[in-house]
Amino acid sequence: MRLAEQIIDETNGQICKNCLGRKLSKTVEGSNNIERADKVCKEIGIDLDGAECVVCNNLFDKINDDLYERIADKVSQLGVEFDTFLVGSKIDKAIMKRDEELSEKFGLTVETIKKEVNRIIGLGIWERFDKEAEFESQDIVFSIDLIGEPKVRIQINPLYIEGRYNKLKRGIPQTKWPCTKCKGRGCEECNFTGKQYPESVEELISEHFLKATKGREAKFHGAGREDIDVLMLGSGRPFVLEIKEPKIRKLDLKDLEDEINKINEGKTSYHDLHVCERRRKAEIKQSSPDTYKVYSAVVKCSEAFDESKLEELLKLDEIHQQTPLRVLRRRADKVRIKHVLDLSYEIIDETTFTMRIKTEGGLYIKELISGDDGRSNPNVSEILGVKAICEQLDVIEVSEK
Repeated sequence: MRLAEQIIDETNGQICKNCLGRKLSKTVEGSNNIERADKVCKEIGIDLDGAECVVCNNLFDKINDDLYERIADKVSQLGVEFDTFLVGSKIDKAIMKRDEELSEKFGLTVETIKKEVNRIIGLGIWERFDKEAEFESQDIVFSIDLIGEPKVRIQINPLYIEGRYNKLKRGIPQTKWPCTKCKGRGCEECNFTGKQYPESVEELISEHFLKATKGREAKFHGAGREDIDVLMLGSGRPFVLEIKEPKIRKLDLKDLEDEINKINEGKTSYHDLHVCERRRKAEIKQSSPDTYKVYSAVVKCSEAFDESKLEELLKLDEIHQQTPLRVLRRRADKVRIKHVLDLSYEIIDETTFTMRIKTEGGLYIKELISGDDGRSNPNVSEILGVKAICEQLDVIEVSEK
């Protein structure tokens, strides 16, 4: 009890039970700080009920029914759904300094006043709303400003939906493409839409999720992207749709998936939709030795090719590709080394053949075929000895990280 008496003497008996119990948390047993303080007060014969506190200025008196009503009103006002939450608080710096100085004076390594405030408010929210506190990945964050009159702010964290998409019609970009003339501001050229193309894989799904979740904004994260004139077939390309500030989180994803696919029939389809963690939006973009892509290309040559030279294509392995001229404006100009993992072909006529090719992610197929003015080596044009271009390209498979 010596420590308790020293702390009470140091504060001239002007300390609340929360602050006293917090300083004694490692020396006095109890389920909470109030219980620890009560035990000490009884033993040394002192009454701290209603005491003025020189440490926190009776900050804990603000954590009352009125505060929880403010929290409930804010939740109701926003109409936000949540199952998990986190609490953050704003406390007068002078209070935190006094709390820290008292701990330092007696060499205490105990919980800070801010952590106790957050914990107590969190416990109150759990009791009143029957929701779980979650430190790693929570639906919302309550920010409680306890400087002066208490104020409540709610941060709604994003909702992440993972799935795969197929693009069944050429001419649709993966994401919204700002008008090249007005840079998205809107002009006569784009009919004041601000868009270069009327729709995208992103928009054809995000508009439905924004409506269903009452979210503010959506962002599309794809595992790579195909060109606008390329189809995405097979099992589809992995993606994560990030919905910012969703007020509704409980969705029937299967019903929503069916509805979206019905509306977009013949253009795009989305499947295997499920809620995922935030980390997935970065993970699906990462390449590894195990990730690959499979393409089907129609190769058109400027003149008849020597069929015997097609066999040389089967030996393609390490490809050195300098950033293609067509994407140079948006990607760093450097040489990337990628590998062809498997290749087969089928002749259509003397100037045309199809090629099925399995590669590491990041290998540009159109440039592998054309050579891109010597920036891609080796290449199909060089091997065949005739100018070759990719007349049509489809993505057949995208492996998942």
